[in-house]
Amino acid sequence: MSIFAIDPDIRRAKTLSAEFYTDQKYFELSKERIFARCWHFLGSDDRADDLQPFTLLPGFLDEPILITTTVDGTRCLSNVCTHRGKILVEQACDANLIRCDYHGRRFSLDGRLLSMPEFEGVEDFPAESDNLFQLPVERRGGFRFTSPDPIAAFATFTGGTDLEFDTIDAGNLHLRSSREYEVDAHWALYCENYLEGFHIPYVHQSLNAVVDYGSYSTEVFRYSSLQTAYDANASIAARYLFIFPNLMFNFYPWGVSVNVVRPVRPDKSVVEFYTYVGDETQVETGAGADLHLVEMEDEAVVESVQKGVRSRFYSQGRYSPMREQGTHHFHRLIAEFMG
Repeated sequence: MSIFAIDPDIRRAKTLSAEFYTDQKYFELSKERIFARCWHFLGSDDRADDLQPFTLLPGFLDEPILITTTVDGTRCLSNVCTHRGKILVEQACDANLIRCDYHGRRFSLDGRLLSMPEFEGVEDFPAESDNLFQLPVERRGGFRFTSPDPIAAFATFTGGTDLEFDTIDAGNLHLRSSREYEVDAHWALYCENYLEGFHIPYVHQSLNAVVDYGSYSTEVFRYSSLQTAYDANASIAARYLFIFPNLMFNFYPWGVSVNVVRPVRPDKSVVEFYTYVGDETQVETGAGADLHLVEMEDEAVVESVQKGVRSRFYSQGRYSPMREQGTHHFHRLIAEFMG
């Protein structure tokens, strides 16, 4: 039987095989089968530069793209010259066109080829392939997203969770901080830990003191899931939105924390943290009070699991039907994309 066969009934299902987290071939396959087909975070849409180079998942997908902004809107283009493959824009700047500094090919900000020196007599030129490839761009809550080859529209990925983005006062949010954490664990292990509150009483003592674990809930959608944590007064302490395969949006009274999990190797990941604050007076309170401590506790757990899944005595586990709906859903999506 394929390792990518997860029973849809969580009561009967077994987890992904340990091979998925340790075998280099599955890590490589996931680039095109999972990550190239899904949506990626481009940050907030308040940047003013006409041309903004960006790399999708550096060191993994490593796709160079270019965000262009004009009065007609925002576009996302390939940042690779269609002549000889030179990167077009190295740093953010203002400009009214894109010019390759290798052989002088020029493009408009919507990606159309404008001119090319010394190409007189070339047959069937210019063709559509001489224009820059255009990727789709979506906006939610003041954030931007794109995908090289999406399997479905972004609205399908967010499912019934767009209401969370609608609560964001984008004009009032500001990027307070950003940092990266290196984690010695497979990207999927980090995600599955995020997708369940089962471990909170055992791993996060400070967080457990804030949230009412008994009322913790999980909703699953087509390509996303939403966890809600309540406090002792039955008020919402936090909402945790996961968009497959690696995007996490954490909604707190003070604003939004965004986590992007970037695969590096089967046993290493980088987690990018972006903290967007709307109300500074509430930053040090509630479920989002000490995100660094929670992160350190989560990293210790998933790094230990990474060591454990290499054991000759471990192959698969089972799910808690009450507490691990999000992880079961995540594994089924991996199986769907990879199988």
